[in-house]
Amino acid sequence: QVQLVESGGKLVQPGGSLTLSCAASGRTESSLTLAWFRQAPGKERKFVALMTWPGFIFYEPSVKGRFTISRDNAKNTAYLQMNDLNPDDTAIYYCAAKRGGIFQSPNLYDYWGQGTQVTVSS
Repeated sequence: QVQLVESGGKLVQPGGSLTLSCAASGRTESSLTLAWFRQAPGKERKFVALMTWPGFIFYEPSVKGRFTISRDNAKNTAYLQMNDLNPDDTAIYYCAAKRGGIFQSPNLYDYWGQGTQVTVSS
């Protein structure tokens, strides 16, 4: 089992920046793909970005250039640096993990955090 805990969500003004963290614990010795998803009110959960254990990175096109995913394997922690935020980025952001692979579908991830709310508003 892998436990994930997100943190860092808050209210931010348009154009602002925010960094989310995802701390993993439990059976993290195997290679994990860590991903971020987000879910706006009344909408489906959507892929944002992922990073594999060796360091392959993939972004959803609408966030590429604004968001940066990174991870500190020694700390078992993933990060999502978000810049130039706009109201469309308002959502609950979830961290997810899977042992290996590159997947954008939330249905293929085995472990999830509880989510952290990001609100972009003036």
